[in-house]
This record gives sequence, C-alpha cells and structure tokens, in this order.
Amino acid sequence: MAVHHFTPAHWHSVLAAVPAALRVADGDVIITQTIDANGFDKEGVRRTSGSNPMNGPFHVDGAMPGDVLQVDILRMDPIRAHGWTRGALAANVVDPERVRELPPRDRIDWDIDLSARTLRLRKTVPGLEHLVLPLEPMVGCFGVAPAGGEAISTATSAANGGNMDYRGFGPGARIWFPVFEPGALFFIGDCHALQGDGEIVGTGVETAMEVEFRLSVLKDRRQAWPRGETAETIYTIGNARPLDQALQHATTEMFDWLTGEEYGLSSVAASHIMGQLVRYEVGNVFDPAYTMACHMPKKYLPESKRPR
Repeated sequence: MAVHHFTPAHWHSVLAAVPAALRVADGDVIITQTIDANGFDKEGVRRTSGSNPMNGPFHVDGAMPGDVLQVDILRMDPIRAHGWTRGALAANVVDPERVRELPPRDRIDWDIDLSARTLRLRKTVPGLEHLVLPLEPMVGCFGVAPAGGEAISTATSAANGGNMDYRGFGPGARIWFPVFEPGALFFIGDCHALQGDGEIVGTGVETAMEVEFRLSVLKDRRQAWPRGETAETIYTIGNARPLDQALQHATTEMFDWLTGEEYGLSSVAASHIMGQLVRYEVGNVFDPAYTMACHMPKKYLPESKRPR
C-alpha cells in the first residue's frame, strides 16, 4: 500500500471519463486538499468556477466495469477557520404559500475553531447568541465516472454517486460504488464542516478540507447503486427525483443485496426483515436529484459471505 499526497492543478464540475489526474494501485491511500463549493481554497483564493469542483479523477489500477470501488474515508480536517452557508430554507422544502415569508438567501459566514472542532455564527443572530455547534465533517459530492460516456454535473447525482449531500459520508464511512469505466475514475470534493439532513438551505457549512481516503477494488461484485456500511448497519443509496423514486432505488438495492450471494436470503425472508427493521435517512432534497439512504441493522442479518 502506498500513500499519495495529491495537489490538484485542475478541478472538475462534471463526473466523466476524462484523463486521470493520478493513477494509484488497489488499496492505496490518497491525501488531498479540496476547495469549497464556490471554488475557493484554504487561503480564500478562487481557483475555479462552477458548482462543487471536484479533485481527480483518480484511476485505480485493475478496476473494470462490473467491479466495485470501495472508498474508505479515513480522515477529514478543515484547513481554514471559516465556512459559509445560506441564510434561508429552500423554497421547495416548505409549503408553497409560505415561500414569500422566507428570509433572503444571503451568504452567512461561520467561524471554525480548528482546535476545539466547533462552529459559531460570525454575526450574532437574536436567540442564537450562545450557539456553538460541533464539527461533523462530511463529503457532499463524490463518485465515479458514469456509464455510456456521460458527463454528469456535480450539481446532481445518479447511480455513479455525485452530489448526494448525505451526512453519513464522513470519517469512518465505507462506501461502494459500481464501476462503469476502466480505472473507475474517482472524484471527490464539496466538503462540509456540518450539515443537517436534506441540505435544506441548499448548502452545508461549506469550507476547504484535507481528506484522507483509501481506494480498493472488489472484483466481479455487481451492484446498481452505491452501498455502504457503518459499525452497526449496512445501507444503500438511491438518487432520483421525485423523492419516492429515490426511495425505490435505495429499497430495491437493499432487497437485491439481501437476496444476493452475500446474504442469500429468500425474497420472503428479505421482505420480512426489511418491513420491520429498515430505517430511512434523507440525503439531498435541494438539487435536481434527491438522495435517500436505506439502512438495515447488521445484528439481525446472517453472517456476510463477503471476503474481508
């Protein structure tokens, strides 16, 4: 296993089969610094325009269509002492007749205490004078090049990942993406210091971040949508609009996982335990495609047959 310290010279606002910025071996670790969702780096210098600029892509030797790319997020640390978000709920998450009552969608600045790992509003808001929030880093946008030579904007998401804004994608997470192009071509960026479920103001606390992650190839392990696991659960991700279609994708992927080779449950058994034990979490409900996560607790599942 090698550790690569990668400094980007170019950034991408699409996930696509573009020339690799770095080639790595199966199991290698990459450490890189991302810029924020508007293209500003740790010094406040704008490096690029476009939505959610990504570092990469990273070509992983041996990854081929039909395989799976495993992404282990090992560490995420802010590299500047401020972030920003928007000052109002998005119009699509409240009743239509209430939209005109929402405050302006101005930029709101936050101070990040890098040593205490906390956040405070830079400008005091009545009622929130003593508000101190924990730093909970997460990746807003990441994934692999999509199938069929497509170029998918980092403003949205699909089966290859993308702008999912799911707060479970933080340090310690393990995520699997289906591979559609040789080398997988992995992208990462749009890191948040904190974000509530749904990204309902249209942003998290956007900042620049140093991210450390491992990329591994699992051969001949087919899946249609991103999957992941925590210490307690396995989960699947669906990206689509309307929200019920995202839920359908995530639920179908979980059903296929439980009835596939790894767990080997019958469709009846999978339906029973999913019906009583599934928990859903909302990812992005702001962007063109919404995101749903479907979780199943591991303790009720048969032992996994996946090689460790």
